[in-house]
Amino acid sequence: MKILYAAELVGKAGLFCFKKTIPYLRETKAIDFVIAGCDSAYNGNGLSYNQAMYLRKLGAGALTTGDCSFYKKDLTEKFDKTSFVLRPANLPHGAVGRGYNFYRAGSQKIAVAALMGQFGFNRVHAENPLAFLDRLLETLHKETPIVILDFHAVTSAEKRILFNAACGRVSAVIGSHTRVQTADEEILAGGTAVITDAGRSGSFYSVGGSEIKSRIEEYISGIPDWTKEAWDRCELQGVVIEIDNAGRALSIERIRVPVAVPEQI
Repeated sequence: MKILYAAELVGKAGLFCFKKTIPYLRETKAIDFVIAGCDSAYNGNGLSYNQAMYLRKLGAGALTTGDCSFYKKDLTEKFDKTSFVLRPANLPHGAVGRGYNFYRAGSQKIAVAALMGQFGFNRVHAENPLAFLDRLLETLHKETPIVILDFHAVTSAEKRILFNAACGRVSAVIGSHTRVQTADEEILAGGTAVITDAGRSGSFYSVGGSEIKSRIEEYISGIPDWTKEAWDRCELQGVVIEIDNAGRALSIERIRVPVAVPEQI
């Protein structure tokens, strides 16, 4: 089977890229299941309920979030009833929503889960992801050997540690959060596909998907401004992973798909 992970959708441009490329990728890459990183879908910060439902209609099977999981109240209030939206599984016990779920991909059952790192996050404090991993996999492996993890973390060191801890135990670990696609995709000896960061979907000529001038002004003034969308050179980034029935990754392909934007936008 082939799994498409659409890297972090940033703002309206990210959603636009997803809408325009998913039919093409399904056809040309023979995709069986689509996962979309959505921690920055709402103007670079979080995901709204309406956006989640829209992406679901466009063909996303699972939506993953990270430190911005609860930034939008409308989604937070409905997290428990929105089974295709995942927040990090290692958040505090009282957090709403769920950190993993099981889905059908063709004739196979797969598990998709999200974890969050501990370094560099000031507002949200997650449990040690390595310590949590054993308990998580004990639950997931009762249902399926095909497990895809979205690891939302800041540092490449923490990501590489988790990659090796999960080697041979999951089908793939996809790094997210930094919004910069890395060129280090590989399949580890145990059959686990990994990439430090799958990148972002939206404007490439930007600062992490945000409008350049406003980010420069923020550094000078210290006043954040998230109201200006970036639309220059839009593209969808991500990875396509092929997995066998035993849960071993056969290939991982890093993708960047240019998207034409109408002048009126």
